[in-house]
Amino acid sequence: MLTGAGVGRGAGIGPVVRVSPAPVAPSDEQAPDDREATAARATAAFDDVAAALRAQADGAEGAAVAVLQATAQMAQDRALRTKVLAKISAGEPPVAALDSVVQTFVDMFTAAGGLLLERVTDLRSVRDRVAAHLLGVPVPGVPQLTGPAVVVAEDLAPADTAALDLRHVVAIVTEQGGTTSHTAIIAGQRSIPCLVRVAGALDLAPGTVVAVDAAAGTLEVDPGPAVAEAFAERARLAAQLAEDTSAGATADGVPVGLLANIGTAADAERAAATAVEGVGLFRTEVLFLDRTTAPTREEQAAVYAEVLRSLGGRKVVVRTLDAGADKPLAFATQPDEENPALGVRGYRLVRTAPELLETQLAALADAQRETGIEPWVMAPMISTPDEARDFATSARAHGLTTVGVMVEVPAAALRAEAILDEVDFVSMGTNDLAQYVMASDRLRGELSDLISMWQPAVLDLVAATARAGARAGKPAGVCGESAGDPVMAVVLVGLGVTSLSMSSGSVPAVRFAVSRHTQEQARAVAEAALGARSAEQARAAAVAALVPEVAALLGA
Repeated sequence: MLTGAGVGRGAGIGPVVRVSPAPVAPSDEQAPDDREATAARATAAFDDVAAALRAQADGAEGAAVAVLQATAQMAQDRALRTKVLAKISAGEPPVAALDSVVQTFVDMFTAAGGLLLERVTDLRSVRDRVAAHLLGVPVPGVPQLTGPAVVVAEDLAPADTAALDLRHVVAIVTEQGGTTSHTAIIAGQRSIPCLVRVAGALDLAPGTVVAVDAAAGTLEVDPGPAVAEAFAERARLAAQLAEDTSAGATADGVPVGLLANIGTAADAERAAATAVEGVGLFRTEVLFLDRTTAPTREEQAAVYAEVLRSLGGRKVVVRTLDAGADKPLAFATQPDEENPALGVRGYRLVRTAPELLETQLAALADAQRETGIEPWVMAPMISTPDEARDFATSARAHGLTTVGVMVEVPAAALRAEAILDEVDFVSMGTNDLAQYVMASDRLRGELSDLISMWQPAVLDLVAATARAGARAGKPAGVCGESAGDPVMAVVLVGLGVTSLSMSSGSVPAVRFAVSRHTQEQARAVAEAALGARSAEQARAAAVAALVPEVAALLGA
């Protein structure tokens, strides 16, 4: 039995398929005879890789689009190319030059930590693809699948995840990576069971049959028939829960909005076909990535109108541009930042590129006028009541009347009441909130116990924000990945959270868990978690306090 960190609640059984290894520079790689021609060949390799990734993005869906666009943008990065070409021009062999430069950037990103660390996998993916072109060997990645497969890799590149043949992928297992990495997000969105940080995964021989349980965070080698029967029963129960399309509410009728997270208009169309009450997080940065200039007001307005129409009048919460740090923009680049996760990102871009926000707000107002549907709009990375007031003033000046902010910074949670004096609602982004509360890089596997949403200190700030919302009589939702955990969902409702936004596939189990608890019972579950000393104890206490029917059915 191997263990790791699970993404989602899925499970599956199948044979191990190993990802093809990255090409290695030959030990006898020669310096180029014609440096100019070799530099031109390297430039063409970067161009080909970027073009292939863009083409892959055009055929992708959901979160995969942004991931592939971001990786393509990295292949086009001027600094990366310039340094590689300079080394080739100085006489270094091409792949050795590529490896040297990439390692420099890897060291830089690793030292910076935070969100930049998440780009290391993307950077190495670009390196491997460019090296394959230079060496004239097949591009590394997942081999063609002809039957059920558990894909095992050291750290599967997001571009490879996005290209997976979903007819055959039973699960994904990696030795490295994090639960909030691009690969994990894509796997979660596609409902593929995923385990990351699984020590010993690469020791599994190809063809070995394994059972992957994302909910339990386990991988069992050569499972018996009882495991397959248990997984089949879970699948049957999941299908049964999906038949309930009622609005989210506690057992005593307290409404709890159950919403979807989306990144594109196509995502909105898919979400609209499911039993969600709207969209709680529209990540608009997908429109901005992989571009040399910002999308125009008209381009943005067309997409926003399409999303609003797709949801047919259901609530749509639009997050304004959340860029910077790990999501750089070619047209709004920042100077090198020692701590990018603490730098000019999200709403803070108004300090350096205010026109980006103004154009986006104008486009949202255009979409509102065109469709007759009012979007909710919120800003990310708000730290102070003054920032909240300034954002609200700008949004309302454009005719957008329902204005809120994200609570991701501890200061915003601590001053939530003052912030709610300025806006109409708040929405908590629990991934970043946990990272900042615990001062722990959310991608470091060895810190996973600290970064957990179950940390009582994180729950304390969620509770403080929800109380502020209740006192103000204004909505206080959660749109982090934690909302999709049925046990955590009950805790959040008990803390006073008014809506939960998640991947639409997570909604049925969350609806069931919430609907089987009264508000008072949910409060008792939340109090049990808050009274614990550690994240592990908090979850165990919450599970113990659940209504027995829920704990049994969810296998909590």
